[in-house]
Amino acid sequence: MPNMRHYTSFSDWKSDQSLKNRKLITEVSKIIIDLAPEIKTTVKWGQGCWAEGKNHKVFIHSAPNHIQLGFYTGYKLKDPENLLQGTGKFVRHVKIFSSKEINESALINLIKQVI
Repeated sequence: MPNMRHYTSFSDWKSDQSLKNRKLITEVSKIIIDLAPEIKTTVKWGQGCWAEGKNHKVFIHSAPNHIQLGFYTGYKLKDPENLLQGTGKFVRHVKIFSSKEINESALINLIKQVI
């Protein structure tokens, strides 16, 4: 990917995002950390990620006006709330534009399926 910035840590990546997105990233990160404190943060492909070793589980993509909570194996997740978007072979994501849009129980359900 051309012009992809290199980040040394999740914290470094997060600090480079917009103030609005940093707030959303913090809120979503708390959900993930509470569910799976053993999963470590990293940066992969220019996005904040959570992984167990080399097995990447969840990522956050920061777009100009929202974040995407993504799942590398999203194609096989049960999504009764129909939050997942994407048409790729494997990856699916949930777009979050504001704190009010964070459906914590639905996100917990999705995250639990990948951890």
